[in-house]
Amino acid sequence: MTATTTGSRSVQGILDSVRTIEGGGFSVRRPFPTQTLSFFDPFLLLDEMGPVDYAPFEAVGAPDHPHRGFETVTYLLDGRLQHRDSQGNHGTLRPGDVQWMTAGAGVVHSEMPEDEFYKTGGHMHGFQIWVNLPARDKMIQPRYQDVPTAQIPVVESDDGLVRVKVIAGEALGTHAVIDTHTPIMYLHFTVQPGGAVTQQVPAGYNVFAYVVDGAGEFGTPGRRADEGKMIAFQHNGDEIEFRVPVDAEAPLNVLVLGGVPLDEPVARYGPFVMNTREEIIQVIEDYRAGRMGEIRN
Repeated sequence: MTATTTGSRSVQGILDSVRTIEGGGFSVRRPFPTQTLSFFDPFLLLDEMGPVDYAPFEAVGAPDHPHRGFETVTYLLDGRLQHRDSQGNHGTLRPGDVQWMTAGAGVVHSEMPEDEFYKTGGHMHGFQIWVNLPARDKMIQPRYQDVPTAQIPVVESDDGLVRVKVIAGEALGTHAVIDTHTPIMYLHFTVQPGGAVTQQVPAGYNVFAYVVDGAGEFGTPGRRADEGKMIAFQHNGDEIEFRVPVDAEAPLNVLVLGGVPLDEPVARYGPFVMNTREEIIQVIEDYRAGRMGEIRN
């Protein structure tokens, strides 16, 4: 990694996402992990769930499954999901809510359509991100943060053309309320035609953007990216820039994520992410022996 200098970062590359099936059969759009990119340190996975319209009694989710060694972050735009885990936590995610679950030493959880949503059907759209934990924290006590949208700061630019939801980190002088184990930036920008963003990024952060919908120009010089594209930035600056042409037909919705790379070995097997093969063998044995508990309804 090169040393960070002042100025705007250029774009390292733009990647397409791929469609795949997860959980109980729901479709996700995934920029990584894929054959092109295995992970973006410290981020292990980004899944866009949907968008999809479910008929009554059609919605599916992710039934009971285990995790160890990282954090799962669920951000819901539309629909309703219910969470249960083997620590006794449970809750319902509604539009705009965030669930930040630190699996740590191990937890079994489920993410299923909320009961009434399952009966009535509706529009489902959201994101799940996996954030790696450093070796020293992989076996910490699991933790669950359920943060309703009303508690997540939202701020607008002076010209009214930029709106940002500050899930983690800082933007437009506003700090997030969510506590993270590793330094993370997670921002949801909505940029109207003619709007522009200059976002400060801490030295050493790996930073990428993911276009939810619309299109914009990223970096200096600007490179165009639209829906479903991931934009990876270089390390040659202390800020990133993106903008929407004034003649654009629609606003840009984009997630911006950044974090300090761990630079540690990654050994992963399905829902387990450790540092060595031996640790993966151990976690499989622990799960099979029931040491992560079970979900009690």
